[in-house]
Amino acid sequence: MKWILVFCLVILLLFIIIIVTKLRVIISYFHAQDDDSLKIEFKALFGLIKYKLDIPVIKIDDDSAAIVTKEKLKSGKEEKTKKEGHRKMTPDDLIKSYYDFKMLLEHVVSLHKIIRRFLKKVKIIEFEWNTLLGTGDAALTGMLTGAAWSIKGAIIGIISSYFKLQVMPQMNVQPHFQMAVTQTSFKCMLQFRIGHAMVAGIQLLKFWKGGRPKFKSKPLSALTNDKTKPF
Repeated sequence: MKWILVFCLVILLLFIIIIVTKLRVIISYFHAQDDDSLKIEFKALFGLIKYKLDIPVIKIDDDSAAIVTKEKLKSGKEEKTKKEGHRKMTPDDLIKSYYDFKMLLEHVVSLHKIIRRFLKKVKIIEFEWNTLLGTGDAALTGMLTGAAWSIKGAIIGIISSYFKLQVMPQMNVQPHFQMAVTQTSFKCMLQFRIGHAMVAGIQLLKFWKGGRPKFKSKPLSALTNDKTKPF
């Protein structure tokens, strides 16, 4: 009886630790001309638990209108690669993704309220967005620079209405009047408690209706391990 009580207390303690544990999500994106890189990293328990999704290459397939990405999935403190491969996103995949999202809306009641309630508990503790723009024409570059500032301001307004913006966003748009160039770097760090995500997940299950939807798009794990077509 004593051991059962100790076991229950340990399970309860672990459950409480999981609920109060903060999860950090670091999103980094870099674009320079035709080169793109996207990294998404998850950290918990002061970095003891780590999971990273690395998408170092994003390009357009020469033989089709598909977007080709080369992805790496890493986990653990030593960031060992678990899976590596290629992914093609065709116009048909985009249509399927739209169909899946529409079906999700049909299956979940008050989806927007559930998501917004959860996002209000998500803190943005770092936000940096720098852009370098140039067209070779001074007047056109000036117009694009102003438009870029307007777009960034609108995006920050939307973000602040959904998330808890804990820091002043660090943004910059630098014009380059001598040559045509496009370069941008973006980094955002989000933080929330796992317990809040669990509550949101329970609410989604509670309001689910009509049975399990049949999604058409491929899951994230569906990578093509094709190394015969290097980038």
